[in-house]
Amino acid sequence: METLRSRGAVLVGPVEGALAAGDEGPGRMAEAEDIARAVAAVLTGRRDLVGRRVLVTAGPTHEPIDPVRFLGNRSTGKMGFAVAAEAARRGADVALVTGPVGLPEPAGVDLVRVETAEQMAEAVFDRYGWADAVVMAAAVADCRPALAADHKLKKEGVARSLILEPTTDILAALGKRKERQVLVGFAAETGDYEKEARRKLAEKNLDLVVANEVGRPGTGFGAETDRAAILAREGADEPLRMWTKQELARAICDRLIRLLEGRRAS
Repeated sequence: METLRSRGAVLVGPVEGALAAGDEGPGRMAEAEDIARAVAAVLTGRRDLVGRRVLVTAGPTHEPIDPVRFLGNRSTGKMGFAVAAEAARRGADVALVTGPVGLPEPAGVDLVRVETAEQMAEAVFDRYGWADAVVMAAAVADCRPALAADHKLKKEGVARSLILEPTTDILAALGKRKERQVLVGFAAETGDYEKEARRKLAEKNLDLVVANEVGRPGTGFGAETDRAAILAREGADEPLRMWTKQELARAICDRLIRLLEGRRAS
């Protein structure tokens, strides 16, 4: 499979699901519709990311309080999955690290499922040296319970004992380690989106940040559209407007192409 990918072949599946004898796991043939879409994308689509390796994160993380409860957020993973699918359609070798989501596996990607922020950090750090570009679309939890109980806590016990500690800032760590990689972050904001996004762009050594206005009907977490801007360290910004997630994914990949070509030229 790796040899085929290196020669530009597009692989569709295998996917996870029910197998023979009641087993569950990777090994199922992809659905016919997914295979047909992949064929159509190869025949009609742009292949401008062939030979590039793109690492994408998606979804929330769940930080356990006890075996029943967790701290989480409203992310559904739709944005990260759209970016991964678009990059794969355009020929990239894509690794998608996702928190708990209920989305079908995109065709042609290496899917890595995690639950917690620390598991996501480990999976991303392990693959960072491999990647030419990283798109951190996941909504990673900022904090976690300092001590997760091994048994279900009573309601009163949760209220009395929930002490939080910060999780690893994955994006900041990637910015400090960055060498040749193109690094893209997301900023979900309810207030001054541009101020906060530009702060993140500078402080975390990003090349691009997608500033996403959330908290409005029809946009942000769980919606099919985003009210977002793309802010760049160098070059022109994409002004705030409404996008479908697929349109925004295409715009992000277009910017990746230009940034990666610039790195190659230098």
